Formats: sequence, structure tokens, C-alpha cells
Amino acid sequence: MGTEIVLEVGGLTLDWSKNSRGIDHGVLFQEKDRKRIRSDQINYDYYREHNEDPGAMEVAFCRPLREIIPRLDLLGFTLDQVSREYMGSAQTWREECQAMADEEGKSAPDMMTFAEFCEFATAHPVLTLDDTFISSIDAKGEAQVRGRFGDETAMQRIPCFSPYDSNAYSERSYFGGLIGFMHPYSTLRVLALNKANLDANVVWQYGPLVESGWASEREFMPDARRNQTFLVATEGSSDVHILKHALSLLRPEVADFFRFIDVRDGHPFSGTGNLLKFAEGLAKIDVHNQVVFLFDNDAEGFDAYQRLLRLNLPPNMRTMVLPRFHGYSVKSGLMDITTV
Repeated sequence: MGTEIVLEVGGLTLDWSKNSRGIDHGVLFQEKDRKRIRSDQINYDYYREHNEDPGAMEVAFCRPLREIIPRLDLLGFTLDQVSREYMGSAQTWREECQAMADEEGKSAPDMMTFAEFCEFATAHPVLTLDDTFISSIDAKGEAQVRGRFGDETAMQRIPCFSPYDSNAYSERSYFGGLIGFMHPYSTLRVLALNKANLDANVVWQYGPLVESGWASEREFMPDARRNQTFLVATEGSSDVHILKHALSLLRPEVADFFRFIDVRDGHPFSGTGNLLKFAEGLAKIDVHNQVVFLFDNDAEGFDAYQRLLRLNLPPNMRTMVLPRFHGYSVKSGLMDITTV
């Protein structure tokens, strides 16, 4: 029969694969999110009878949706981008429906606007949807599966809607089929608009797949991949140390998305002029890395910042100046800086 691996939120399936890892969702998580979770693919009776611990079979990545959102934003799954994705799907589906309607002499239904779709998708928290398995395929069983989503006229306004969803077995799984036409991360971003969903866990359980021999544990690594990170180039070594420490304290949930120039053996291009030359060089050779050039907030730094803006940097490069500060004090060995 094989083994499945599923990305889910609050028990709602967003993506799945059988007998292989499928899409790499490790970027959503950090090492602290590697945990043991019960799985319906584990025969717990067997382990109890043999007085054994399921151990690695239960290993998964697990993180509350509220902590996933900042990572989705850095991956480009902002609400604006999700809106564009939705409108593209709606337009394509509208054209397909119109073509079929023309053949039958009917009119195609209007698609939901993105605002209407968000309202629909967040009307009921995921955890409140019935997940009771319905095995019957008669009219009564079908009505139970559809649950609160039985108005087919309204459902027809959702892109990619089909009245024949043979994979649905509960109200929750049927809802997942209705909204699952977008990228799974886009779906997460929409579901997060309902505050009641923010505490639902996003889970990617890989233990059963690894233990069954369909994948190796090294395929399941957390943190942002190199091509998803941002290289931050600063004027001096102290900026690097301070910013790294600030990220670890203030934004630990996304700190792995930011890389800095290696300054262990000294800064390779310290000073405003050298950083400006470095930026101009990268812009001209069409480097594809995501880079942020960060200048000091003094007259020289601001001048370099303005000169770099006039270069019309490519979309993967941005420049900014450090915020202005008025004084600091040392408390417990850490700077307490007030920004103006």
C-alpha cells in the first residue's frame, strides 16, 4: 500500500506525497520544531504488545501557524502575491467554464473575488470542521461529507470546483478540496486571516516515510535554503555582530533567512566607499542572490545610499541606511538602543 507524507494545518491536508518526500517543506521550520507526534500510520497496538517505543516513527516538524506567517512573507507568499495567484487561477477557470458553457448553450458562473474567497475560506476555523470519517457514498453520506458546504451554487464560484470529489471523506477534507487549488503556502496565508487558525499546528510528519525506507532522514532538513536567504552587506564588522545578535533576540523565528559577509578575518570591503563599489560591481555582473546593502546613517552613508538608488538596482537587490539612534546604555552586557 505504501506510505504517505502530508503537510497539514489543524488536520487539514495541504500537500501530500506517497512513497517519496515530494515537495521539500523544510523551509517552513527550524530545528526546534522537530518533535514527536502521534501518527495514524503507526500500529500502536503492535508497539504496546511488544513493549516497544515507536521512537523515530513519530518524528515530525511541527510549528503553530502564527509562527509560519513571517517565513511565508519572506518566501514571497504575501497577501498581495496570493491575491495575484488567486486571480490568475480564477481567470483561467473562468475561461474553461465559459468554453464548456458555450457548447451547452449556458452561461458560466462568476468567480468569487479574492476578498470573497478569503471570507469563505476563513468563515469557519479549521479545527471546528468535522473530521469524522464517512464511508457511505449514498445521498446521506454525501450530505454529511459536504456538511456546511452543501450549497453547490455558491461552491461553483470557487475556481476549479468539481461536484465529484471522490477523495473527500469528511467535512474537513471536503473543505480542503474546495480551497486546495492554490500553492499550499498561499492556502496557509489565507487561512491565517482567521485568528482562530493561528494556534493550529502546521505539521510535516516524515517519521513513517523514513522508517519504511522510502526516504532518508537527511532529506528532511529545517531552515531557509541558500537560494531563499538574503545576504546583508554592511560597512563594518560591528554592524554584522550587532545585527546578528539583534535578529537572534528579536526575530529568532526568521533569523536563518539572513546571511552576512564573513568578517572573522576582517571585513573584506569596510567603509562606505568600498561597500558602494562592491554594490556597483554586483549590480553590473547580474548576480542572482537576494542582497541588501546597508549603509551607516551619516552624511557619507546617506550619499552612497542615494548614489546606489540612481543605479536602478535589479529586483533582487535593495539598499537602505541604518536607523538613527540617540544614545544607548549597556544592560546585562547588551545594548539597549532607542530608535528615533
